[in-house]
Amino acid sequence: MKNVLIVYHSQSGGTENMAQAVHLGCNQEDGVKIRFLRAFDADLEDLLWADGIIFGTPENFGYMSGALKDFFDRTFYPAEPHQINLPYGVFVSSGNDGTGAVREIDRIVKGYPLRKICEPLILVGGFKEKNRQDCEDFGLTIAAGLAMGIF
Repeated sequence: MKNVLIVYHSQSGGTENMAQAVHLGCNQEDGVKIRFLRAFDADLEDLLWADGIIFGTPENFGYMSGALKDFFDRTFYPAEPHQINLPYGVFVSSGNDGTGAVREIDRIVKGYPLRKICEPLILVGGFKEKNRQDCEDFGLTIAAGLAMGIF
């Protein structure tokens, strides 16, 4: 059994819808346990529990949400001695192009160190019902890869 941590923030609900669909996709894989947490509620204990992480954020002013940045601020130095080296993926609800949020997450997590296992899922214009399957597939792909030992 592998442990998947989903850490996300949503203010307007778009990223929440993405997160719910990603979570549903992860749940389709029998070989994983999932912790599904808002960024303000996740901490170092959750990182140490995880075998893989999925981060979700809206794009705010070309950056990740303040809540996800707060998660990194609270866990970065305490995680340093553990060299957790976990695989991760990112999903972004974007009003622009989402690349700023992804770039800054990628830059920060190199210090944990975490390793990127897939291209980010970026929904420009926010979540629409037509995007639900893409979000579920994203979650399932990461969960299945972890369960099979690919990542």
